Amino acid sequence: MLPSSIQISGEPLSGAEVRDICRGLRDNAVRLLSLRGCRLCDRDFGRICRALAGATSLAQLNLNLGVVSSPNRIKQLAEALRTNRSIQSLFLHGSPLTDAGLALLNPALALHPALVALDLGDCMLGDEAINLICGLLPPDGAKSGLKELTLSANPGITPKGWSRLAIAVAHSSQVRVLNLDYNPLGDHVAGMLAVAVASSRTLEVLDLEGTGLTNQSAQTLLDMVENYPTALRSLVLAENSISPELQQQICDLLSEGEEEEEVAGGPGDTQERQRAREPAAHQRGSSSWTGPSDPSSQMVLMTSGLGDSLLAETEM
Repeated sequence: MLPSSIQISGEPLSGAEVRDICRGLRDNAVRLLSLRGCRLCDRDFGRICRALAGATSLAQLNLNLGVVSSPNRIKQLAEALRTNRSIQSLFLHGSPLTDAGLALLNPALALHPALVALDLGDCMLGDEAINLICGLLPPDGAKSGLKELTLSANPGITPKGWSRLAIAVAHSSQVRVLNLDYNPLGDHVAGMLAVAVASSRTLEVLDLEGTGLTNQSAQTLLDMVENYPTALRSLVLAENSISPELQQQICDLLSEGEEEEEVAGGPGDTQERQRAREPAAHQRGSSSWTGPSDPSSQMVLMTSGLGDSLLAETEM
């Protein structure tokens, strides 16, 4: 039997559902587990974590929107991640981790052999958390690290923290998708990020939507795209005080660069670049999934290959 996907959104979990989830994890029959915004008691959360620890088929875990809601749950998840060896994508968007909670998780994240995508958006993080996250972005020549990182909506991070992240990204040989949307970055931080983008050999997607940027930032980014060869393919600047003309100029330049590489690289390279952009799309989608349209069916078990399409990139 092929591994399936379990996706439940915004519903209380019954004891029977928790038992089914745990059985599927223990039987290595689950590839994607999404419990986005679900309500369950601490005992049941612990049961799921214990099943997670030994799961070998699970590649994507979505606990967005408050499922990891207390220090005790953070500890239980950390214990599971210390043993688990298969999870490639972990989404904790909207969980009140704080810096202290991330400090509890960090040792397990740093030692996990398969993790390449991490969503810590809206997790109440600050500069101490950034110091830990930078450790998950090893410099060139070091061990493998994160390829996709989401830190959306963490206003507690200061310019000092963002500068530390920019340096880490500049020296990371892995990061390809970086989502920093809805943080009060401003033009100064955007300038540092432009330097990081120019230095990175791998960064393809940078989301700066709603980050307080002006035409000053846009001009710096335009100069960077126009004058320095980068791997960047997508730069999101919506909901900033940036003129449509500057945004269009940047978009046109990025498109021109991609078209030139498609001609040089051929169809195979084009497909690979498209696949490389897919994780950003499903990562964002995981934060807006609304669950099954049929209210009588809270749990969805799918063996149609949805999990395979979502996780194809992380297995490259």
